[in-house]
Amino acid sequence: MKRWTLAGLLVVATLGTTAMAVETPPYKAVLRDGNFELRDYPALAVAEVTVEGDQKEAASKGFRLLAGYIFGANKRRRSIAMTAPVAQQAASEKIAMTAPVEQMQGASGTWVVRFTMPGAWTLQTLPIPNDPKVTLRATEPSRLAVLRFSGLARPEDVQSNTRELLAQVTSHGLHAIGPVSLAQYNPPWTLWFMRRNEVMVEVEH
Repeated sequence: MKRWTLAGLLVVATLGTTAMAVETPPYKAVLRDGNFELRDYPALAVAEVTVEGDQKEAASKGFRLLAGYIFGANKRRRSIAMTAPVAQQAASEKIAMTAPVEQMQGASGTWVVRFTMPGAWTLQTLPIPNDPKVTLRATEPSRLAVLRFSGLARPEDVQSNTRELLAQVTSHGLHAIGPVSLAQYNPPWTLWFMRRNEVMVEVEH
């Protein structure tokens, strides 16, 4: 328990540094329309866990497991730099255009929480996690529709912004092909109006 408390403090310290000190995944902006963007992402190495609970509970459980991995809970006891954002999505392939809440919660209350690994690491060079709940994989290159918003990212905020994201996807003649994800960029003490959050969904390229 004490070991995790220290790891938690290290995560907080890392996220508390300036935004320029925390690596974010690279992308190419294809379109910008206010808070809406269309982005092309390359293939990325990610660490992820599948957890159960509501949005907040799942985020906390997933964060603890992934933070443990990057702070040395791996076969080589190697530390891996923290990146932003922390991504979370329902573990479901279903997209219900008329019920965005189902996209974020999923019928089973099961979520995938994901850290993108720093660009210096590949799937081949990343250390193996000690905890079998943590899995490593490489994502495919993808085009994502993204809506940026500030605030606390409460479930009702995520739902309303999900509705807006999907409306933007439709109005721009795009077709969503995956579940909506929530991406959060800031440490918990960040003032609500300074927080950067995004909802994003993969679209046909």
